[in-house]
Amino acid sequence: MKKNDLRIVFMGTPEFAVATLKLLVENDYEIVGVITAPDRPAGRGQKLQQSDVKTYALSQNLKLLQPTNLKDEAFLKELQSLNANVQVVVAFRMLPEAVWNMPAYGTFNLHASLLPDYRGAAPIHWAVINGEKKTGVTTFFIDDKIDTGAIILQKEVSIKDDETVGTLHDTLQELGSELVIDTLKLIESGKVKTTVQPKVDQPKTAYKLNKDNCKIDWGQDLEVIYNKIRGLNPFPGAWSYLKTKDEKLTVKLFGVSKEHMSHSEAPGTIISGKNELKVAVKGGYLFVDEMQLPGKRKMDIKSLLNGFNFNKDDKML
Repeated sequence: MKKNDLRIVFMGTPEFAVATLKLLVENDYEIVGVITAPDRPAGRGQKLQQSDVKTYALSQNLKLLQPTNLKDEAFLKELQSLNANVQVVVAFRMLPEAVWNMPAYGTFNLHASLLPDYRGAAPIHWAVINGEKKTGVTTFFIDDKIDTGAIILQKEVSIKDDETVGTLHDTLQELGSELVIDTLKLIESGKVKTTVQPKVDQPKTAYKLNKDNCKIDWGQDLEVIYNKIRGLNPFPGAWSYLKTKDEKLTVKLFGVSKEHMSHSEAPGTIISGKNELKVAVKGGYLFVDEMQLPGKRKMDIKSLLNGFNFNKDDKML
């Protein structure tokens, strides 16, 4: 089979998926349709906002579908009419069998972890939060469960000690798009060999992020807090309460660095200087390089200290 024999339907929504779609277009694959999420209200004005995938698809004049219900008969009929023989999924939602079982060469997904670890919604975040030293990308054929299908290909990458979820996202975005091309080449050649995912007693899970699991617990060790903050930087941001005078403010911390050392300060104690802010934790100090106060933009700490004074008894809670 030749590359031109493939008729691809691409499914994806966020920026992470755009790199793959773009590489497919640049490599002259035939994209017969793009499926993405419906436009949703966002921001203070609640104006309808289109997905990153939609923006790119429109720029390339690709046929676009935005179903609200993937089991809707009208959508299934239109999807069938595209006559795709393979479907590529990147950062989309769970598909019903009527969709993933439709094309002759199957439907495969790109996932941003080394499966079976970090199945779920936020694999890049949790790899950093949990202090992993490596992660990667996986392509696998979709089945009736979430991220459990037979593995086609994997690529591994190291996670640096100062890596943030933002920098790792960009690395895996590019690595993943290349892995999709490699996977399609295997399908073209008829040489696809899959590996069943091993059963793991206690799998590492990429839980959906929420307000509770993004809050900093200042009673934890320095490494745990450091990893959490960089694993949520730049999005959605790790947060904490800042007790100052008679107020309790909600602040977000982004760029941080660390210093291991013994001290007698209570966890959460703030030590500020003219150009420096650090927080005492178990095992050392966390230096805050970027912070966001309520209703303000994110600021580097020197700029923030020019307009905000920390008092002796202020504390992170």
